[in-house]
Amino acid sequence: MGALLRIKFVTLAALFCALGFGFAGCGVKGPLEPPPDAKVTGEAKSPEAQDPGSNSDAPKKPHEGFVLDPLLR
Repeated sequence: MGALLRIKFVTLAALFCALGFGFAGCGVKGPLEPPPDAKVTGEAKSPEAQDPGSNSDAPKKPHEGFVLDPLLR
């Protein structure tokens, strides 16, 4: 009886591990890519948008002051 329970437990644990690794491998690492015809309007808030590049219509992110700026800049 104990051996059968152990086999079921190991099988279930292996199934959950395989399922977890399968979901972890899904998707693309990195930021989302907008559609080719998308135009960005508004204010950029992410660090990646600080310099959107020469091909982007996104506005540059304005600098927002912080208490530790004198130490960091």
